Amino acid sequence: MEHPVESHMVVAKRILRYIRGTLELGIRYKKEKQEAKLLAYTDSDYGGDTEDRKSTSGYVFKIGSGAVSWSSKKQPVVTLSTTEAEFIAAAHCVCQGIWLQRILVNMGFELKKCLTVHCDNSSTIKLSKNPVLHGRSKHIDIRFHFLRNLCCDGKVELVHCASQDQVADIMTKALKLEAFEKLRSMLGVQMNPLSQS
Repeated sequence: MEHPVESHMVVAKRILRYIRGTLELGIRYKKEKQEAKLLAYTDSDYGGDTEDRKSTSGYVFKIGSGAVSWSSKKQPVVTLSTTEAEFIAAAHCVCQGIWLQRILVNMGFELKKCLTVHCDNSSTIKLSKNPVLHGRSKHIDIRFHFLRNLCCDGKVELVHCASQDQVADIMTKALKLEAFEKLRSMLGVQMNPLSQS
């Protein structure tokens, strides 16, 4: 890290204490009765970095009972709205989703042709379905609009999910303990049964 300050050390120590206190946790994958599906969740905060006002994108992919891929990353541009921040987050999520679909097909999984991505922002979902650029979205960098093309082609579908069930929320912001533990559990994280004996 370039130019660390005392606050960075405080955060690093907090993370290390969390890791030390959760060594018995892990992601558990259970055998499913029905065929496993690839589930995608995407979220973003809005201007969460107080220094440069860039947003943080997060996504989670689950197969069956546990997460198989996840990311939390600062966005490359400053956005002008929550809709734009979530649209950019969804574009990053879809890139990973397309790659994961290809890997799973090569491994012999039978997947739906359409990748379903869960998003808690209704305006972002509407923007992904509207092939017409309008005043509120024409400034968004062209590299993120491929998401709209994939949605119009039926290869990707953004669907609404309630904010309290948005698993990717854990990747974008600090949460109260109860919400954090709920989302952590939804990721498939649980106590290692061997460490409980």
